[in-house]
Order: sequence, then structure tokens, then C-alpha cells
Amino acid sequence: MLDDFMTRAALAGIGTALAAAPLGCFVVWRRMAYFGDATAHAAILGVALSLAFSLPVFAGAMAVALVMATIVSTISGRGYAMDTLLGVMAHSALAFGLVGVTFLSGVRIDLMAYLFGDILSVSRADLAVIWCGAALVIALIVWRWNALLTATLNEGLARAAGIDPWRERLVLTLALALVVAVAIKVVGVLLITALLIIPAATVRPLSATPERMGVLAALVAMASALAGLLASYRLDTPTGPTIVCVAALLFCLSSTLSGTRRPSM
Repeated sequence: MLDDFMTRAALAGIGTALAAAPLGCFVVWRRMAYFGDATAHAAILGVALSLAFSLPVFAGAMAVALVMATIVSTISGRGYAMDTLLGVMAHSALAFGLVGVTFLSGVRIDLMAYLFGDILSVSRADLAVIWCGAALVIALIVWRWNALLTATLNEGLARAAGIDPWRERLVLTLALALVVAVAIKVVGVLLITALLIIPAATVRPLSATPERMGVLAALVAMASALAGLLASYRLDTPTGPTIVCVAALLFCLSSTLSGTRRPSM
């Protein structure tokens, strides 16, 4: 069954969706969209370093994503606004990564595949990495769900309950780095944030509880991945951007439906 490239692509899309969507709920609740974008952009530098030192791309992307998050957390509050720091770090890392790739002699690299994803070329080894990474992210979120939710709602309440908000931010940072490393093959570094945010934003008006939002976001992300994969195959369009387009259409539909249910003032 895994000999068929479409089957491997579908499984890769599902695995990435399961990892990204629930984590995306915390990104939306904490208003960390730009943080996710910065972490994703930094992954291209990890790709360049991985190729330079003959390391797995997954390891390089995750390592740089973690370093990016650590640096931003360390220097935040020292005279610069968080969005300014994230903008500087994200685009600097992306630029250094793109420039660094050009110095790699004897290495053939398709930059478009890393920028926008190449889900149709997913191998069995890639599939194993994606699903192992997804399992780790899901396990982290399930294990720390209540603590993460409490720290997200109110840090003072979290401290009163014996929860360290800094530790929970570290858990989120680790999970985000894992998602970036997992999703780079599916949608690319420029579209990872879309897969994190759009499904969560789509189901937010339809969710009465945080748990329901997490589950619905995962379902929307999986539907977007499968529908986008099918549409790109039929229409001969880039798969990663097509997946995001489907997710965006679902967001528009959700916004329209939730708007029509609001009582007129």
C-alpha cells in the first residue's frame, strides 16, 4: 500500500494535520502567530546547516527552530517589542539560510520544495519521521493539556495552582519546533504557519469548549490536507499551496455561517 505515492502523501498530510491543528489552538489563544511564523522561517537555515554537515533535515530544522525560540525568549523585553524581535530574527534566519544554500557545492537542492513543500515526494522514511514527530507532539499536548490551558488563560492563576508558566511555554516551544520539522516536507516553511492557524481559527466560532476546538481543528486540518491533495492532483497545481487554499475556503465558509447565526443588533 505504501508503494503508491498518493497513499504516502495522504498519510503524510494526515499526520501533519494531527500534529499542527491542536497546537494551533494554543497559538491562536496565545496570539503567537508571528512566533510560529518566525520559527518556521528559521527552519530554512536548519535545512542549509543539515545539508552542509550531512545531517537529517528533520534534525537541523528542529534544532534551529529551538535555538530561534530560545534566543527570542532570552532577549525579549530588552528594549524591543516582541513583534520587532520576531520580524528581525525570522527574516534574518530565512535570508541566511537561502544564502547559505548557494554555497553548498556538490549538493542539488530544490528550494521550492522546502519553501512550499513537496508532499508528493514523501518517502517511507519521511513518513516514519512525520508520524513519529506527530505522535510526540500529540503526546506532549495530551500530557500537558490542563497545565497549558491554565497557563494560557491566566499566568497568575497558573502560579497559584503550582504550574510554572515558563515551563509550559517551553513545552509549547518544543512542540512548535517539532511541528515545523514535521511539516517542512508537506507544506514548506512559508506555509507552515497557515496550517497551524487557519484550522484553529476556522473552528473557533463553532467550539463551546477548548477540547472541542482542538478536535474540530484536527478534523478540519485533515480534511484540508486530503481535499487539497486531491484537488492538486486533478488540477495539476502545487500541493502545499492548494492545501492551504482549501483551509482558507473552509475558514471563509465558517466565518460566513457563524456570522449568519449572530442576532442582529
